[in-house]
Amino acid sequence: MATGSSRWSTRSSRSPRAKAIRPDARQERRASAAGRQSDETGMAHLTHLQRLEAESIHILRETVAETERPVMLYSIGKDSAVMLHLARKAFHPGPLPFPLLHVDTTWKFRDMYALRDKVGAEDGTELLVYRNPEAEAKGINPFDHGPLHTDMWKTEGLKQALDKYKFDAAFGGARRDEEKSRAKERIFSFRSASHRWDPKQQRPELWSLYNVRRSNGETMRVFPLSNWTELDIWQYIMSEGIEIVPLYTAAKRPTVERDGLILMVDDDRFKLADGEQVVERSVRFRTLGCYPLSGAVESEADTIEKVVQEMLLTATSERQGRIIDRDAGAGSMEKKKQEGYF
Repeated sequence: MATGSSRWSTRSSRSPRAKAIRPDARQERRASAAGRQSDETGMAHLTHLQRLEAESIHILRETVAETERPVMLYSIGKDSAVMLHLARKAFHPGPLPFPLLHVDTTWKFRDMYALRDKVGAEDGTELLVYRNPEAEAKGINPFDHGPLHTDMWKTEGLKQALDKYKFDAAFGGARRDEEKSRAKERIFSFRSASHRWDPKQQRPELWSLYNVRRSNGETMRVFPLSNWTELDIWQYIMSEGIEIVPLYTAAKRPTVERDGLILMVDDDRFKLADGEQVVERSVRFRTLGCYPLSGAVESEADTIEKVVQEMLLTATSERQGRIIDRDAGAGSMEKKKQEGYF
């Protein structure tokens, strides 16, 4: 009993100073808890697009912090436009800490070249344009050379450009929802010294934690838009007012129908087959590449708002209009990626 009495008497005889400490400690704990709750509430109030934007900006900054010579591949499409917009936000108010690289095939739409040159002339933007000299000398083209056109201009051209400028990381706008081989990609996709991709040798990215250490000779392809969907891209373009190639909205255009695809006759190099006739159709493009290899869709969506509405109702992949995805069989795209295609 004496021990118990002593214990209670000790508590009751604490100094005024000791008593004053306890409320302060409680207040600090309450303030800390309130701060955590405020942070969680703030995150909860982010919209879906804001969360995607924050993730992409984090990936861009992480890459620049951990590499020596990054580059952003600029294909002039809608995904490239969004990725470039995010990069400018990530490093504002300074200039981009890396150049843009366009691996040119000489067969893009004229509207694409017009936007590329406009972007390249903007302050704080360095644009590199690379063409495979061997493909250029041999006159490789999509009409006469089939899959070789993509292999030489795009795959070999990209590898040559990365080697020439000694880039160790390349940003790309690929998304996992586009195509099954792209769904296998990590955000940080490691490539061998010869730029080959082995899907079985990629690193886990649990809880958005990234291991970006590279062995000698290794490079990375980095995909900040991996978790975006086609609809996300369009909604972000609409909300941010991002400039895109006008071919993405519907207009009357000269077209031919070939092998189930609607192709646009963009210049006088387009070779008409026997019996083919050029027909004016109201079309737009969901994905853009070399114009003889990019299929259009019939549409009346002549504004971004109408495109978004159309996307809410579509049930097909945008890549169904890309001939290169299947020009060498069912595993065409995965084979291209293993050989070094982006």
